[in-house]
Amino acid sequence: MQAVSSRPLLALASCAAAAVALPASPAAASGILQLPIDKLSNSYFLVRAGQSEAEAAGYVLTNPVAKTSTTAGLSKNGKRQIVKETYPALRQLGLDSSCWIWPSITQNAYQTAEVLAALHGVGRNRIVPEFSFLDARGVGELERLPLSEVAAALEAGDALAPTWRPAPNVDGTVHESSADVLVRVRQLLSLLETQYNGDTVVIVSPDSDNLSVLQAAVLGVDLRSHHTYAFAPGEARRLELATGERPEPPTSFACPRPPQCI
Repeated sequence: MQAVSSRPLLALASCAAAAVALPASPAAASGILQLPIDKLSNSYFLVRAGQSEAEAAGYVLTNPVAKTSTTAGLSKNGKRQIVKETYPALRQLGLDSSCWIWPSITQNAYQTAEVLAALHGVGRNRIVPEFSFLDARGVGELERLPLSEVAAALEAGDALAPTWRPAPNVDGTVHESSADVLVRVRQLLSLLETQYNGDTVVIVSPDSDNLSVLQAAVLGVDLRSHHTYAFAPGEARRLELATGERPEPPTSFACPRPPQCI
């Protein structure tokens, strides 16, 4: 019987050892971001979508099954907001056509992205739809209640603890805490930091909470105060990074614009 040479096995062992010794690539090493954070690979702009038809009618709509409905789409006033307010604000902040636009597939967010892309001269190949991380915060039993009533309830509950949630609903509407929202938006930011390097990314959310929670967490601010970073429909800002010292928590957790904090 012919003896089996040990050289191939030794070669395989050497290759395996070399593979183990190789440093992880930047993408593989990125992982989930640790917050707060004072440095990111990319520049980020946060945009709340223009007013939806549901918001124009005065009620909250967060059930995922309605994301692609016409009721979740931009209202006439929402379209005006994007052209007259969001676009000029982004230009003033320095946004140009070399950016990537990441909108939720919720209609008002995706339509906002399409309008902004057209105005900025951004190709449609640079609009990247986000299917779940940017869903509007699920409000449970508060679904379809008046905007101001829901805003007040969320503000009061969130001030108790980041883990507070509205009561569940029987219609399939998710009921999320601010901590639940943070899990989603943190995953999104980690994904973007892995996928791009040195780029500019515009994040378009259908509601305010995704953006205010993300901004508070990046700065290292108590999540109970995230409503102080609330976005009005069509509002755009740069994502601010943490400095050497953690910001002092606000003395009040009151939302500055209650009807617009959803």
